[in-house]
Amino acid sequence: MPTSKPSRRTVLGGAAAAVALTAVPLPPQSAHAAGSSAAAPSYRWRNAVIGGTGFVTGVLFHPSVRGLAYARTDIGGAYRWDERAARWTPLTDHLGWDDWNLLGVEALAIDPLHPNRLYLAVGTYAQSWAGNGAVLRSDDRGATWTRSDLTVKLGANEDGRGAGERLLVDPRDSDTLWLGTRHDGLLKSTDRGATWAAVSDFPATPSGSGQGITFLVAVGRAVYAGWGDGTGGTSNLFRTAASTAGGTTWEAVPAQPTGASAKVPIRAAYDAHTRELYVSYADAPGPNGQADGSVHRFAPATGRWTDVTPVRPGGSDTFGYGGVAVDARRPGTVVVSTNNRWAAVDTLYRTTDGGRTWTSLKDAAVFDVSETPFLKWGAEQPKFGWWIQAVAVDPYDSRHVVYGTGATLYGTRDLKHWAPQIRGLEETSVIKLVSPPVGEAHLLSGSGDIGVLYHERLTASPSRGMATNPVFGSATGLAQAAGRPAYVVRTGWGDNGNGAHSGDGGRTWAPFAAQPSLAHDAPGPIATNADGSVLLWSFVHWDGTKYAAHRSADNGTTWTEISSFPKGATPVADPADPTLFYAYDTDTGTLRASTDSGLSFTERAGGLPAGDSQFQLVAAPGRSGDLWLSVKWNGLYRSVDGGASFTKVASCWASYTLGFGKAADGADYPAIYQVGSTETITAVYRSDDEAKTWVRINDDRHQWGWTGQAITGDPRVYGRVYLATNGRGIQYGERI
Repeated sequence: MPTSKPSRRTVLGGAAAAVALTAVPLPPQSAHAAGSSAAAPSYRWRNAVIGGTGFVTGVLFHPSVRGLAYARTDIGGAYRWDERAARWTPLTDHLGWDDWNLLGVEALAIDPLHPNRLYLAVGTYAQSWAGNGAVLRSDDRGATWTRSDLTVKLGANEDGRGAGERLLVDPRDSDTLWLGTRHDGLLKSTDRGATWAAVSDFPATPSGSGQGITFLVAVGRAVYAGWGDGTGGTSNLFRTAASTAGGTTWEAVPAQPTGASAKVPIRAAYDAHTRELYVSYADAPGPNGQADGSVHRFAPATGRWTDVTPVRPGGSDTFGYGGVAVDARRPGTVVVSTNNRWAAVDTLYRTTDGGRTWTSLKDAAVFDVSETPFLKWGAEQPKFGWWIQAVAVDPYDSRHVVYGTGATLYGTRDLKHWAPQIRGLEETSVIKLVSPPVGEAHLLSGSGDIGVLYHERLTASPSRGMATNPVFGSATGLAQAAGRPAYVVRTGWGDNGNGAHSGDGGRTWAPFAAQPSLAHDAPGPIATNADGSVLLWSFVHWDGTKYAAHRSADNGTTWTEISSFPKGATPVADPADPTLFYAYDTDTGTLRASTDSGLSFTERAGGLPAGDSQFQLVAAPGRSGDLWLSVKWNGLYRSVDGGASFTKVASCWASYTLGFGKAADGADYPAIYQVGSTETITAVYRSDDEAKTWVRINDDRHQWGWTGQAITGDPRVYGRVYLATNGRGIQYGERI
């Protein structure tokens, strides 16, 4: 199960740049870097396979095309299911650095009458520092898109993100679309999403909760809207009036359920055979914080409501209800999910008689997670799931049921045997990357929510699952001794320890014998010197509070505070000299260094950029004192004297993350990989000549939003690079 500590989601500041209406994907661009005239090399980009790892917030099967389905995620974009290949195809990787906020998908919509049409409402955060949302529309199932920017914000990674689809094609007119927002009421488009206008007569008024409209669903020829703000009087469910189902008049649905168990309508599904609507409710929007809930059935023709709740929450068994899906082939057959049920563990309930009786599918479930072993979370068996709010029944196969969790998408074809149905869908938020110079694995990774992984293959999920002893929910540090690569250390948010060491390159782990008291609430990055004899552990609380670093010279048995180390800084070990450590003090713009194996630090170069929210100090492999300082908008700096002085690199305008890989044939310096910017574009670059010139190695189809966390080349394979993304897992590129 995931840790209770802060989740993997990286929150980014700064509004996204405004972008004009654009059809995408665009043709590949040539190299963009100051001082470079070389043509961009051809690269093939793929995910290093982990399998899911993030919150699948919605799944839609197309009602008129067998085997066609779409999935949305909170920070990792949207996907289309390819039945023949049995895998998901990512649809939003074209969104680039300036559009990082659009990688969260608030809602999906399909057109039952036009199978090739797909719509996405995108926007990850509704905070003041985030950019406005947008609607993406496609006529070829997501292969290409046309974008319409909105004047309002959406919140695909905020509370309520597991609620129903807030975007809907009107059941009477395919040119009309509805979009429910969190803070700005109901919007309507009459030109297939090209332009939008507010619906002035929608009855409810938004409040500060940020829920607003929780779902839109077609019920016959009418549209129903769930309302999650609690400001609709006694009503939280509305519909287009029967006499004007085209949508100019809205009214509250009469006699609807009330009370804590029906405070927030989460999702709804309409059974066209019985002409009844099923609605799931909770006392909070979720995915966390729910303690009560219910399920109700509504017959629009008679106005009758029926409570069909499978099991009432109560006592220590508290939870809400989330997903609800009807079987298009069998009248009265419905599947609903519990959510936030930690005591008894969440489940799916299924009824074949309209909710009079229910069966828990968890009770007979047999799981096979051999394809994604991390799902065991260090235990013998995986959990049935948590954060279950997306549930779907295949309209062409009643026994094909899928449901999303906080880490995967499970599917069954017989209602008993379950396995991840997740190939191609990768949503990890990656924090640390290490590519060892020797050994079985070419890659070690540290991520949010799934800790540290040992990638013995790039094309299959790590067979050992997530690192155990202890299990981390999220990694904060990962480091390898440069001169002793079998020795690796890691830190993170764990319930049974926050630091561990490995003597076999990261295959197996043992916890530090002791840890500073700060480690439990503020585990930060860690470094080990070149021979693995000294550890430096920095401490940063998730709220940003910085603390003094600690040092151990006995493999984590005892620790001593190092007051001269800049609080909260990331320690960097010299790769050649075990007595040298470095740290960049971003508060003062000063490089500090230690020549006594981390016992004390003194100031060296000053006058460097200060106050930048994103920086990275990297030591070039195999060289003592060769340091590179990547400082976001301030660019790139280099020192060849151990930080005594720095020179600004003229070939790039902005630098976000930097790493090294095997040198090109005939070159005597490692290849440098960078996520950086010229004045025209932020992209992934490679330099084979010590940053004199650069070539762009990604293209406009492969951008993945925000990619500024980590990058590293492979020290054994020239041209191979590993890139951390915030929601699209680990991307790796190879020359072709």
